[in-house]
Amino acid sequence: MTVHAQPPAPLPRLAPTRRRLAQVSLGVGAALLLAACGGGGGNSGTASPSEPAPTALRPADLAVLYAAGDATSESIARAYQQARGIPEANVLAVTLPTRADVMSSTDFNAMKTALDARLPAGVQATLLTWTTPSRVAGACTMGLTAAMALGYDTRYCGGCTATASTAYYNSGSAQPWTALRIRPSMMLGAATLAEAQVLINRGVAADRSMRSAGASANAFLVRTDDAARSVRWNDFVNTAASSVSGLQFQLVDNAAGTGSNDVTGRSNLLFYLTGTVRVNNAVSNTWLPGAAADHLTSFGGFLPDGNGQMPVTEWLRAGATASYGTVVEPCAYEQKFPRASVLVNRYAQGDTLIEAYWKSVQWPGEGLFVGEPLARPWAP
Repeated sequence: MTVHAQPPAPLPRLAPTRRRLAQVSLGVGAALLLAACGGGGGNSGTASPSEPAPTALRPADLAVLYAAGDATSESIARAYQQARGIPEANVLAVTLPTRADVMSSTDFNAMKTALDARLPAGVQATLLTWTTPSRVAGACTMGLTAAMALGYDTRYCGGCTATASTAYYNSGSAQPWTALRIRPSMMLGAATLAEAQVLINRGVAADRSMRSAGASANAFLVRTDDAARSVRWNDFVNTAASSVSGLQFQLVDNAAGTGSNDVTGRSNLLFYLTGTVRVNNAVSNTWLPGAAADHLTSFGGFLPDGNGQMPVTEWLRAGATASYGTVVEPCAYEQKFPRASVLVNRYAQGDTLIEAYWKSVQWPGEGLFVGEPLARPWAP
């Protein structure tokens, strides 16, 4: 990846024009658009010599965290524990100093220090069952899931600047804490128990679904008429040229603005990646369990309202199982957003959704990951 000598300008904050869908063949090439974008104690996590090494995260590797004193958060955590068979020792209450949208880095560090002292050492990843706070602010702002995974560290944030990479990017590791001292984190992203149960069921239903005979899914990779938010197009084209069992790639190119920026009324969606301020009528599509969807824009991870843009939780309500967005103006650095080629490849190799999504973002510090982490369509 080329690192910009000067940071790109912020992503423009104008809503895109809605137009007719235009689909192009897989062989169409395009120049990369460089326009600006507006632990603890316990047992070790290693397998015994008599057990095969894990190929992906397992329920025993995940800690489910709920906000102390929040009955909804705790009920969501217990529902997830039951659905996924999470060990009781891995379900922990966290005392949050604030339920505002943002928490200070000082408060976060105190909370995380206390949590790390209680986490079983074998825990490799965490799931958060609240929706606020969603970001951590100090000298710069990090997404909460990034801060949970990496610790609050100004190397990983800074707004419209290049930030630090992580060793987990495109990694083959199935035990990130043991191997890399990184615990990837995801926020479930449901505000109510009813919403959470729908999402949890969706994730469980995804397991091994793409290993079934005749399994077929669609991956929509979209270039919109918003050039600043379509910087992933070259990677989309390269991804669509690959071969993945059961997956049909659909490249949609509306760069000229003569079609539509939106994919609507389609079936069997497993991926929908685009670049726009807002996605219209995504609920009209039929989504497969385990689907990943995101829209490259400035504030998708800025919960609860996206700071005037579409928040990533809207993807979950539409039918996706996980999404990703940034919590602060990131500028048009591709490295701060999911790379389709890595996301699809890691998922199709059998990674869980949290692993595939986390491994696809090279500079994840300003991002927020939401969804059901253990969905695994290509599980053996």
